[in-house]
Amino acid sequence: MTLTAHRAKNPPARTVRRLTHPDPASQRRGGQFFILVGLILASVYSLFPLWWLIVAATKDRAGLYQTNGLWFSGWHLWGNLHQLFTYHDGIFLRWTANSLLYAGVGSLAGTLVSLATGYGLARFDFPGRNVVFACVVSSFLIPAALLTLPLYLLFSKVGLVDTPWAMLIPCLINPFSVYLTKVYAESTIPFELLEAARIDGAGELRIFFSIVLRMMTTGGATVFVLAFVSTWNSFLLPLTVLRGEKNWTLNLGLYYWSGNGVDAGVDMTSLVMTGSLMSIFPMAIVMVAMRRYWRSGVTLGALK
Repeated sequence: MTLTAHRAKNPPARTVRRLTHPDPASQRRGGQFFILVGLILASVYSLFPLWWLIVAATKDRAGLYQTNGLWFSGWHLWGNLHQLFTYHDGIFLRWTANSLLYAGVGSLAGTLVSLATGYGLARFDFPGRNVVFACVVSSFLIPAALLTLPLYLLFSKVGLVDTPWAMLIPCLINPFSVYLTKVYAESTIPFELLEAARIDGAGELRIFFSIVLRMMTTGGATVFVLAFVSTWNSFLLPLTVLRGEKNWTLNLGLYYWSGNGVDAGVDMTSLVMTGSLMSIFPMAIVMVAMRRYWRSGVTLGALK
């Protein structure tokens, strides 16, 4: 009885567990695992159409329509390429050259204009500067498709329809690129450097071409890639302002082929698949070529 009362007054002590913080290393591993899974799923989703296009370009007509679309059925890529480059007197090569002209020359000239305009808005104080910048911002909010018809009417009056100028002139003006270069110039070009160059007797043109362009290489490379990809993939503008097939872009020519089905015993679908695969390489080459400018820009920022 006494022992029972003693236990009632003094109950046995309970083991108390102390809460501890989770291991930071395990948290990082868990977060990295989910990030890795997400990146893998995003990569598979992005590369799936490319895989299908590669498989389709290696098939002949029978394999294209009768076999599994996600796996190979024979290897007819070289025959498809020969047919692609020789069909209609090699018109595919002409379309490729046209696209390189419009996207390459037009984007390069447009990048130079955007760099000059963005630098001027960022580092020159003149009356109406804020109004000009507001007009630039408001203009790139307008969808490009709405400007196609006015451009066609304008070019038809001055006789530029169905000429390379109808594609090159719109590439010179890109308000979004002007906005990007202005923001980049504000964070890259110091006023002190410009004043020192002016004190040494350098003119504005020499400052721009000798100093500003070199310091804005990374921003210029970004603007050029965006403009190149946009012009290379453009469809509505060339469809509107280009009439003869000699001046067509690659996308417009492939669209025309896709609507023909079979022409003189040639399966146009195989040509479209192979041509679509070939159209990827110029953009990939441009991306790889511009990578060194991005790397140099990151290194320059680290040194600063």
